Amino acid sequence: MNFEFFTARRIIASKDYKSSVSAPIIKIAIAAITLGMVIMLVTIATSVGLQKKIREKVSAFNGDIIISNFDTNTSDESQVAISKNQNFYPKFTSVEGIRHIQVTASKGGIIRTETDFEGVVAKGVGADYDWQYFEEYLVEGRLPNYTENLQDEVLISSYLANRLGFKLGDKIVTFFLQEEKENKTRSRGFTLVGIYDSGFQEFDEQFMLTDIRHIQRLNNWTEDEIGSFEIFVDDFSDIQTIGNQVYEATPSTLDSISIRDKYYSIFEWIDLFDFNVVLIIGIMILIAGINMITALLVLILERTQMIGILKALGSTDWSIRKIFLYNASYIICVGLFFGNVIGIGLLLLQKYGNFITLDPKTYYVTHAPVFIDVGYIILLNVGTLLLCLLMLLIPSYMVSKISPVKAIRFQ
Repeated sequence: MNFEFFTARRIIASKDYKSSVSAPIIKIAIAAITLGMVIMLVTIATSVGLQKKIREKVSAFNGDIIISNFDTNTSDESQVAISKNQNFYPKFTSVEGIRHIQVTASKGGIIRTETDFEGVVAKGVGADYDWQYFEEYLVEGRLPNYTENLQDEVLISSYLANRLGFKLGDKIVTFFLQEEKENKTRSRGFTLVGIYDSGFQEFDEQFMLTDIRHIQRLNNWTEDEIGSFEIFVDDFSDIQTIGNQVYEATPSTLDSISIRDKYYSIFEWIDLFDFNVVLIIGIMILIAGINMITALLVLILERTQMIGILKALGSTDWSIRKIFLYNASYIICVGLFFGNVIGIGLLLLQKYGNFITLDPKTYYVTHAPVFIDVGYIILLNVGTLLLCLLMLLIPSYMVSKISPVKAIRFQ
């Protein structure tokens, strides 16, 4: 039996076979698998990358979970003071999965220049603020330092800097409305030390980061009064569970909301990517499977005489079917190999070259982000190979229908 198998394997892999009628069909099948793998890799990498990048940008400006006063007013421009002295701060030990917690306070204001003005939200942050994301978004200057005495340093977006003509080192005069005194304003002069560009214009055109102590003084708050707590979680996929636990662990006077709930429309939109990915993968595997079925049927018809000879020598139908399935596996693996080389190559070019740009008004990013992970690449390859082979089991059944006598006389 081993002799029969390897003899048939050599015949199928011979030069005569490669120059036969089935050769173009096999090349088409390999090309289809290669193209399908490239499309699947690019689809998954860009979809997951876009989801991850948008989520990171929303988290950068809000945290993953926000704890604030139990008030119907959810605006960042006007917050009700809450005490910083809580049993969950500075470490939220009662809930697992929390990476960091920080205090913030926001107040609406207007930046005024000699020729123009622009409304902003001055977001006050302190020494415990996590600058991880803004280190990535920083395009000019440096990040502010609020660890020591009260600082006038601020960070604004490149959108606001270009809109108002600011450069590093310029003074930014901002006017704030005093709510307790109708039609009364107070001004603050800040020094621009850094310019960021997150690509998320909805946030870039609003937020100016400043020392939280300025917001406390403008609102006549004590140093223990803040606007909100921002919580970051270890695994964003657990945000709903952790968010519910945070809500239960906070006092009844405080409210908590996850960014998935606060920005429901954004996350509802990016969740649709999952359906699109599944749909594209399904279509690509179906196309690859159909091409492989066609190639397998051609192989079987072209080797009808060989099948008859092997049956006459005592080979079982299943052993002959395995010969063709093994060869189909080889063809699939060749297609997967070239698909991985081309697909991963394109993804690396985009990851480090950013040659594909996007409209930030629509996609919230300036270029197509990619997420490359060995896990999903292996899973995609193994899944494609197994599904294609499962689809080939039915057409390989045609071997059992071939009669040895008729097959040997087949021309």
